[in-house]
Amino acid sequence: MRQLPTITKNILLINLLVYLFDILLQRYGLSVTNLLGLSNPTAGGFHIWQPLTYMFLHANFSHLFFNMFAVWMFGPAIEQSWGEKKFLIYYLVCGVGAALVQMAVWALFMPMHPAITIGASGAVFGILLAFGWLFPDVPMFILFIPVPIRARVFVIIYALIELFMGLPTLVSAGRFSIDNVAHFAHLGGMLFGALLILWWRYGQDKWHGLKRKPKHEKKPRFKDYHYQEPIQ
Repeated sequence: MRQLPTITKNILLINLLVYLFDILLQRYGLSVTNLLGLSNPTAGGFHIWQPLTYMFLHANFSHLFFNMFAVWMFGPAIEQSWGEKKFLIYYLVCGVGAALVQMAVWALFMPMHPAITIGASGAVFGILLAFGWLFPDVPMFILFIPVPIRARVFVIIYALIELFMGLPTLVSAGRFSIDNVAHFAHLGGMLFGALLILWWRYGQDKWHGLKRKPKHEKKPRFKDYHYQEPIQ
């Protein structure tokens, strides 16, 4: 932990402490999930802070472990490449962006479904995207795949899997089948991560250039006209 960069370390510690605090409250019959988890706005129970707080809650230890394992694996390289401030902004934007996409999916397909989403998976998928973007040719060894694959290929495959798993399938009753994984939140974290990276690379400089563009000065009407001294 001492060798981890600051933001990565704090993300791990905060998620762990919130998880332990939630377990402690549950022993007394209390839970923060309904208050801090991301609730479906069209079904009730939504609060304005939930798109931020939901990403620090986890359903169980395995949920927490795999999310934080990905942060521990890929976060340090990104933070060392971008710096603390930029990495923190990116992490939070991906998490909030994932929440916005999930709320949009709820509003379009499940407006009355009383769902709650928790977990850092949206921000974690943003981290995976950033790693594949910054280090596209790094070989990665994946379970059940005997050969290494490049980071960018891994990210693309993972995104396609999430898209396939997230597409609602029609059943005989005419309803959408729903699992307990927010696949579109994962894709939302990737989407907002890609938009932010593109903004940092291309849009930000153009925006500041437009803001700093000098205005054309208007010439005085008689700038080059010479007046004679009045006769005394």
